[in-house]
Amino acid sequence: MTAQRVVVDPVTRIEGHLRIEAMLDGKGTIQDAMSSGTMWRGIEIILRNRDPRTAWAYCERICGVCTTVHALASVRAVENAVGITVPRNADIIRNIMFLTQYVQDHVIHFYHLTALDWVDLVSALGADPAKTAALAQAVSPHWPKATTGYFSDVKATLSKFASSGQLGIFANAYWGHPAYKLPAEANLMAVAHYLEALKWQKEIAKIHTIFGGKNPHPNYLVGGMACAIDMQSDNAINMERLNYVKGLITQAQGIVENLYLPDLLAVASFYPEWTTYGGGLGNYMSYGDMPQNGIGDPSTFLFPRGIILDKDLSKVLEVDPTDPDQIREQVAHSWYTYPAGTEALHPWDGVTEPKYTGPKPPYKQLDENGQYSWLKAPRWRGKAMEVGPLARVLIGFASGRDDFKEVVTEALGQLKIPAAALFSTLGRLAARGLETRLAAHWLQAEFDRLVANIKAGDQQVADTTRWEPATWPAECKGFGFTEAPRGSLGHWVHIKDTKIANYQAVVPSTWNASPKDSEGQHGAYEAALLGTPMADPKRPVEILRTIHSFDPCLACASHVFGPDGEKLAEVVVR
Repeated sequence: MTAQRVVVDPVTRIEGHLRIEAMLDGKGTIQDAMSSGTMWRGIEIILRNRDPRTAWAYCERICGVCTTVHALASVRAVENAVGITVPRNADIIRNIMFLTQYVQDHVIHFYHLTALDWVDLVSALGADPAKTAALAQAVSPHWPKATTGYFSDVKATLSKFASSGQLGIFANAYWGHPAYKLPAEANLMAVAHYLEALKWQKEIAKIHTIFGGKNPHPNYLVGGMACAIDMQSDNAINMERLNYVKGLITQAQGIVENLYLPDLLAVASFYPEWTTYGGGLGNYMSYGDMPQNGIGDPSTFLFPRGIILDKDLSKVLEVDPTDPDQIREQVAHSWYTYPAGTEALHPWDGVTEPKYTGPKPPYKQLDENGQYSWLKAPRWRGKAMEVGPLARVLIGFASGRDDFKEVVTEALGQLKIPAAALFSTLGRLAARGLETRLAAHWLQAEFDRLVANIKAGDQQVADTTRWEPATWPAECKGFGFTEAPRGSLGHWVHIKDTKIANYQAVVPSTWNASPKDSEGQHGAYEAALLGTPMADPKRPVEILRTIHSFDPCLACASHVFGPDGEKLAEVVVR
């Protein structure tokens, strides 16, 4: 086999526009890779000179998938800048909103965004429904829909799709690829559960509508939350609504324990070689989240804060996103320009000035030695980092947290693999499932905390004593953060004369999908692809497996120009 370049553009089953170029050696193994974000939004420019109290509403619309996390990071940034401490109920409700997003997003990711990289739908057409039912009962004995009749109906539905020649949502995949290993019955089971999860995911989103008014894009408030608590009112959070939320949480726990995790472990057991591919950087970062005693006390976060370098689980380093010496963004290989003589900038001093220097679309390939992405390259102390579920689980495990150690040890035992196998594509998928189990458990605990507070007479959800800009400093800076499902999310705001002077959002996919930096260090996507063998470069399912394991969200990361670089719209701030 001669050396060649494989281009996947666009990478589908993600949010936004991502292009991957992989360079193969003569044996079909990836020896170099490029990750290119091919869209640009400029939310930072849109926010200039606006009222900081409204920033969350703009930021939340960066993405419709992680539909709550940008609002959370934004209100925290403004509160940090002007000195607001939110009431305990507001923290708890925000935690509930946060965990709801986690459980929904992770289940959707497994079934609807990455499962079809491992599950051959067409193979399911040859499955025996009776054997599928027996398999399902063995894999998940507590899931009720595991009868021969049920799987016969699912198979009949798939057969209608196939016989019509229109696979609908299942079209344009690499069915029959030699990299697929599941038996037909396992494929039929997985497809049936895909459909079940698709129906369920709209139910848990109702928690956002109860506490945030709507989904997507629920409402937040600088100073707390906008939802009132009043047990005597039909128009506020009352006992009826709380009982409804309790039922949704119970339902979600059932989906996680009896559908998602059993399916994840069952699929993973057929692909042990993928514990050796996709390891990538070996550097991991988490800002932490889930405050139990206010956002200012990271020691109580259920998701701990920290850094792991070079896969060394013996120590967890500290991370301070407000330290200009720790986090900086580069644009050496990005379609942006910085002031002369500037190589890297901390987000508080960040500059978002686009300058496209790439080829005129459509083009066959980009230049890995030049600028090739609309994503900047954030670095921690000059090092490229991976963020996301694997980073959080590893940091929780390395921090000695019993809850993380328990779920990790149990999963490793079931799969019969060593801890080192977590540094892989499959480890990334497993970590997402494990933290979903924790998130579902914590969701119940946070709900119980809220109910206990209400029973004790605490119904306050907002502190508006510093709502008016007249109470703010003339100039201030703030940092807001969260651990979005895809990883560490930070918003940095500079407020001057009650308006936004500068705003920068560094999102999980900016960290993971970043291009090379000035030192030639690859971003996490690029590094994870190196060394991966491909069975059929014309059907690059191996690239999709590793890239999808990160759950890319380029709409967040590529903060729109037309194909020829012309300006499509201009936002004038008055």
